[in-house]
Amino acid sequence: MAMQERIREGTTGAILFDPAVSPQVDDGWFEPEVWREQGALRHQSGGRGGVAIIDTPAGECVLRHYRRGGMVAKLMGDRYLWKGADHTRSFREFRLLGHIAALGLPSAPPVACRYQRHGLFYGADLITRRIPDAQTLAECLAAGRLDGEMAELVGALVARFHRAGIWHADLNAHNVLVTDDELYLIDLDRGRLREPDDSWQRANLLRLRRSLVKLGAAVKGEPVFEETLWKPLIYRYERTLRA
Repeated sequence: MAMQERIREGTTGAILFDPAVSPQVDDGWFEPEVWREQGALRHQSGGRGGVAIIDTPAGECVLRHYRRGGMVAKLMGDRYLWKGADHTRSFREFRLLGHIAALGLPSAPPVACRYQRHGLFYGADLITRRIPDAQTLAECLAAGRLDGEMAELVGALVARFHRAGIWHADLNAHNVLVTDDELYLIDLDRGRLREPDDSWQRANLLRLRRSLVKLGAAVKGEPVFEETLWKPLIYRYERTLRA
């Protein structure tokens, strides 16, 4: 089912939300302190994005504040150059997540997002539904749960997104969620729709491989990693991509 859109404009920004999920969203939804005062802030972490888990009228959600990474973060922090509402990080990710949900692909459904202008720059936030009882693939690896069977499921997950032409800008083990019933691909910031093509699809997979190796998946040696994890992942990826 297609996601509905409603925009609420203010003097310095705008909120984009799905009225089917919540008929009304205001700026307070994007302020962790507001939820804390209501006893509805369950967890808040710093990190690059500033993520908070909040209990909203639409259910349990994740509130993420957009913040730059790398060297540019020291200069720009959470500021982005204004190029129009449709080009804001929050509006673009919200709409991509809506498209993903309409395709029936497993990700975090969007609830609302906003931008706030500050002269030539803007700041942004995104609210998505929280996926309960989930661990990241990185956490599964650290706990010794990542085996050939799970690797195959990861391969199938990535292939389903690639087959739909969805490019993930930061495909790594922290952005794959694992539950007892399903795997999910999250954090689609800077992701976009592309014509399916072997070059960007392979580059995406290599990014995931580097992430797994960096996190210790090849601690027993590259040949062991290749045979027990990477080959099963690629086998299921290619099989699903051709399905």
